[in-house]
Amino acid sequence: MTARDDIWPPYFAVTVVTQTGSTNADLIVAAAEGAGDGTVLVADHQTAGRGRRDRRWDSEGSGNLLASILFRRHLDPLHALTQRVAVAAVRACQQVAGVTPSIKWPNDLLLDGRKLAGILAQAGGAANRVDYVVVGLGLNIGWAPPDAARLLHGSRDEVLFALLDVLSRQLDASGSPDDIHDEYRSLLGTIGLEVRIEVPDGDLFGTAVDVERDGRLVVETDSGRQLVSAGDVIHMRPAAT
Repeated sequence: MTARDDIWPPYFAVTVVTQTGSTNADLIVAAAEGAGDGTVLVADHQTAGRGRRDRRWDSEGSGNLLASILFRRHLDPLHALTQRVAVAAVRACQQVAGVTPSIKWPNDLLLDGRKLAGILAQAGGAANRVDYVVVGLGLNIGWAPPDAARLLHGSRDEVLFALLDVLSRQLDASGSPDDIHDEYRSLLGTIGLEVRIEVPDGDLFGTAVDVERDGRLVVETDSGRQLVSAGDVIHMRPAAT
C-alpha cells in the first residue's frame, strides 16, 4: 500500500494498492471506520469490481484507472455528486488524451459509441442518515474488453490527477446544489436519441429529450412525456427529425 498525498490536487488524499477485490467495498469499510472526506483509493488490479445492478467490471489488463473517492461534504443532492465525477472524467480525457467522451445517462462514459468508463455511487451512514458517499470509477486506459473502448494516450496517474484537479476546482467553486447541471447536460449524449430503458416493470421506449435538474431523464413516449429516475438505457439511434 502506497500513500502519495503530496503529488495530488488539494482536497484529496490518495492511496494506491497493488490488488484488491473492490475499491468501493474497501473504501466503504474505511468510511465506516472514520476515513476522511476526500480519501481516494486506487488499485492496480481489481478482482471483484462491480458496476450497476451488481454487474462485473473487468480489469484484466494493467494500467486502467480503478479508483473510489470518499465524500463527506457536498452530498445534497446525491445525483449531482455522480454528475460531477462524470464531468470531471470527461474533462480529464480531453486534457490527457485529446478525446471527448459522451455521457450515457446517468453516468457511463462512451467513446465512439463504446463503453469507456462506468461510475457507481454508494451511500452509507447510521440510522437511515447519509453520512458519506463513495463514488467508484473504472476507466479503460491500458486494456479493455473487445466490445469496449480505451484511451490510446496518457497514463492512469495522468488521468487521475486531471480528474481530481477538475473535481477540486468544481467543489471549491460550488455555489448551489445543482451548479453542475448545465455542463453535465451539455455532455449527455443520450439526449436526442431513441432509447430503450429497462425499468422494473418492463421496457420503456421513446426519445430522450432532456434531463431534469433533479437528475431524472425526460423521455417522450407514445403516451406522453415520462420522467425516469433509474433504469438501464440502451441507445438505439438518433431520433427522427
